[in-house]
Amino acid sequence: MYGNHFYNETTRRYVAVFGTMFNDIEISRKTGNTTTQRMKVPINYAPMQKILARLDQNLQNNAPAITLPRMSFEMTGMTYAPDRKLTSVTKLVRASAADGTMTTMFSPAPYDIEFQLNIMTKYNEDGTKIVEQILPFFKPDCTVSVKLIDELNTYFDIPIILNSVSQEDTYEGDFESRRALIWTLNFTMKGYFFGPVSTKKQITFVDADIYPTMDSQNSIPYGNLVEGEEYTISNLGSGRNWNVIGADSDPAVGEVFTVNDQLSSYLNTGTGGTATPTARASGSQITVQPAVPVDMASIPSNTSVRIYKLGDQTADVNQASWNTFLSTSGQTYKVGDVITIPTPNANRPSGALVTKLVTGLISDDTARDAFTQEIGIDDDWKAMVVISDGDGDGATTSGVAKEHE
Repeated sequence: MYGNHFYNETTRRYVAVFGTMFNDIEISRKTGNTTTQRMKVPINYAPMQKILARLDQNLQNNAPAITLPRMSFEMTGMTYAPDRKLTSVTKLVRASAADGTMTTMFSPAPYDIEFQLNIMTKYNEDGTKIVEQILPFFKPDCTVSVKLIDELNTYFDIPIILNSVSQEDTYEGDFESRRALIWTLNFTMKGYFFGPVSTKKQITFVDADIYPTMDSQNSIPYGNLVEGEEYTISNLGSGRNWNVIGADSDPAVGEVFTVNDQLSSYLNTGTGGTATPTARASGSQITVQPAVPVDMASIPSNTSVRIYKLGDQTADVNQASWNTFLSTSGQTYKVGDVITIPTPNANRPSGALVTKLVTGLISDDTARDAFTQEIGIDDDWKAMVVISDGDGDGATTSGVAKEHE
């Protein structure tokens, strides 16, 4: 339907689950206090009329007659259950780190499935022995856990409700006819039916430019101007000291000026007034790159790497160790910084980890091939989020390492 061919075997599983609930029932017969016979009651999927017909048919080829007691069950119908409906756009999701895929499926359709269980016995007490092994577990429902969709590897709790129990005696008085006492138990299974499964590759690389705002940044209030930024006056307001904070002695709408260090002293003089930035800051850039943390002892000298973990000591000791290792003084190192392994590769910070670099754009075939060779697209890698400043204010690159799931 709608161009999607799928078969989840949901109905087959429901039938198998229902039959399995009753496939281990046994009865025993006693003489006095001694058990003389113990038998397991067979069960099969068939209409009750078919079992009764076999009781009455003529024996052929010396085949043994069907024996009682015996149970049969069948699915008699299903109806939609609107009271259990979930939001149609809700998805069930399962991600696999092994092959880098994500399996999704829309919420299932709830249906009440009707089952009928028939117990056929020759003796009345055999029937009560079977029924009394079933009734205590339904109050009035019994919930079973079923794995319905293999791709999601998720188990669902399915309630099975016992609706009614009735008894019928088909013996009509003919001495040549076989007697059958029939117990009929009607059940409702609160099931679900699922649509097609969609499997897609996970998003593993992201390269995005993050800006302070996507708006046009017009008419910034006087009190929100930033020292060192260039603006165009759009509204003079009343009593504002535009000339003191960088504008001409006779400021006018449309004048371009740079805010000086006097702004903080004149924020509360006058009212109103707005200005428009002449250029938008480039903001920060966030890059998500693959990382496989390794000890620096395995990295050759003069190799560029990115810091993944600073070390297992205190912050001050870690920083001192990095400065000693890289022959620097007073430098502050952060996760995400790119360094070059010195020669010799000695006096390494305790517990520090680094990762090889992935250079170029991953969308480029050559860079992607290099990534596959150095780290391995199937390796157990983690995602390193590297945040770099791009507005030219001199901020250094920083990074945060997080596990990739």
